[in-house]
Amino acid sequence: MLDIKPCLWFQSQAEDAASFYVSVFPNSRVGSVMRGAPDAPPIAVELVIDGKPVLALNGRPQNGFTDASSFVVTCETQADIDRYWDALTRDGGAEGRCGWLTDRYGVSWQIVPRALGSLLGGSDPAASGRAMQAMLGMGKLDIAALERARATA
Repeated sequence: MLDIKPCLWFQSQAEDAASFYVSVFPNSRVGSVMRGAPDAPPIAVELVIDGKPVLALNGRPQNGFTDASSFVVTCETQADIDRYWDALTRDGGAEGRCGWLTDRYGVSWQIVPRALGSLLGGSDPAASGRAMQAMLGMGKLDIAALERARATA
């Protein structure tokens, strides 16, 4: 069986980022920390974010993260959306539009409700369009506001 995992290439913050991510998400842990010398900063850190393996690598000369790659966090409740949004934007993160944000390390995240597909899809294009227009005006997604927009005739 193949192991396929994302690799996040940091300038020098791999260990700090790994510790941060495992503090935010349940079912997460830092695995092995690979160093070139005992007192040297890590070269790479293996971690698990909510059960999914990730490799954090140090050594990129400049910030290389873009919105072209992001993590999607699918949330059951508004409280979950609020919790992850607040944790990931705290201390230098940046809020984006339509549920997107960038954390303090420059990594992009999409914090979305599980119901987003049904709110923006379905057999009623007018209702879907209203929900889409509401979403386009949001930073952090608001499930109740999306539901109201979809229901409004």
